Amino acid sequence: MTPILAAIACLLIVTLGYIGLCAASPFGDCRKCRGMGHAMKTDRKGRLKRGKDCRRCKATGKRIRVGRWLYNRWARIYRAGTDTP
Repeated sequence: MTPILAAIACLLIVTLGYIGLCAASPFGDCRKCRGMGHAMKTDRKGRLKRGKDCRRCKATGKRIRVGRWLYNRWARIYRAGTDTP
């Protein structure tokens, strides 16, 4: 097997795995707050306490995956183009 075919096969496996992940779990943890929905702060004694709500995920702790976002966009455009009035 040539290295090019091995690279194509590996890329195909990774792509199909990501498609499966987006289908099974369309939402992932927010990258900014790491899925907590808020920032962590420390008080003057050094103990952790809850900080402000995360603005990126609106305090849900979740974000839509890029692959799922692209699929939703494609499906919306496809439905809009095939609907008859």
